Amino acid sequence: MNEDKVYEIIQRWRDTPEEDLKPEDYQRFKDIGAACLSGGDSEQLLKFVQDEKNQGIVKSMGCGLLAPLVDEVVRNEKSHDHCQAAITQLTKICSPRNLLESIFELTEAIDPGAISDTTLAILPHLQRVLLQLDENQAACVGLALSALQKQLSRLPVPYTQQQEEADEHGLCRCCIALAVFTEPFIERLKKMDEKCKSTTEDDELKAEILKFCMRSLKEPLLEAELNQDRKSTLWLYAVEIMVILPAIKESLSGLLFFSSLRKFPIMDTSLTKDSIACLAYLLFVQLITIDSFPAVFNPVFVLQCNMEHINQLLSSKKESYLLKALALFAKSLEKVEDNSLPVGLLDLMSFYSAPQNLRQVLTDCPIKHLCNANKWFLGMELLPLLELVLSLPQGAETDLLTNMDK
Repeated sequence: MNEDKVYEIIQRWRDTPEEDLKPEDYQRFKDIGAACLSGGDSEQLLKFVQDEKNQGIVKSMGCGLLAPLVDEVVRNEKSHDHCQAAITQLTKICSPRNLLESIFELTEAIDPGAISDTTLAILPHLQRVLLQLDENQAACVGLALSALQKQLSRLPVPYTQQQEEADEHGLCRCCIALAVFTEPFIERLKKMDEKCKSTTEDDELKAEILKFCMRSLKEPLLEAELNQDRKSTLWLYAVEIMVILPAIKESLSGLLFFSSLRKFPIMDTSLTKDSIACLAYLLFVQLITIDSFPAVFNPVFVLQCNMEHINQLLSSKKESYLLKALALFAKSLEKVEDNSLPVGLLDLMSFYSAPQNLRQVLTDCPIKHLCNANKWFLGMELLPLLELVLSLPQGAETDLLTNMDK
């Protein structure tokens, strides 16, 4: 289409009320914008959307430019700045509702090879649009977070230090960007405490942020290799999630120890259990936010509660789950005084199931380093254990029930 024809069409759109525009007008406007970008004229398109004479057209049909502009940002670094500026202009002029619909459609159709780049390109604009909403903001925030996390779950989680530093698929960068994205909504919830009573919208927003945290705990944090001695990107993301929970007035002890007594906002049961198990690991093994955790809980009570989380992780076949289960088990036992447990704990199903699950790991697990015996069960270290087990202080008169705690 030659330049004169395009100018004639644009002039007609300027003179046409929005309600008189037809579906073919919207499609043609999008096609012209896409052709402009493919021809390397991103600067010209930016000038068009910024031109005062075109604000009516852009307000009516500008949302159609969002997908081609984002595609160009991802595809062509040279036109990055012009396209980002054009998207920013769209967020200032177009209807937030229409923009959200376009962003959700774009998110749903992300190219598998461009998930991280597309996510990073749209997040700042999505945040700006959501903050403009006058109503139903919480529901839209929830939909946005769910859609983005669904796409990010398709990316492989880096497992070694080298993989995480390389961040080949961009998951680590996206996680940090997501944390930044949620900041203004978390600030809103913090301010909620200053009011006498929270609104239904506030409560809904809190529920959506909680679901975001729970999904993050399972993917990617439960699958990641975390080490407090190496402050990696995913470790820092774990810190962000652990800080968000108390910031929105979600008690860590309540989540860990009393989650069975409450109803979580429409969440899959296995997701909830896996997420809380990861929460226990981050708190008691990685010691994230442990300084602010109440010190009133007895170590035996903590162990008793953690056994549920340990069993949940041991029931998995994934190496990352099993390693976290074993680490949590060891840390929980270390805190118990005198290395002794009340006999009554043996009546609990979780204490019966854990040895069964551990035995299965040791015998059936194909991952060799998980099956290797602990040093306490090898060589000279084994002798003190055998002495304790086989000891009969009063000979044949020894009360086995009294001595079984050893």
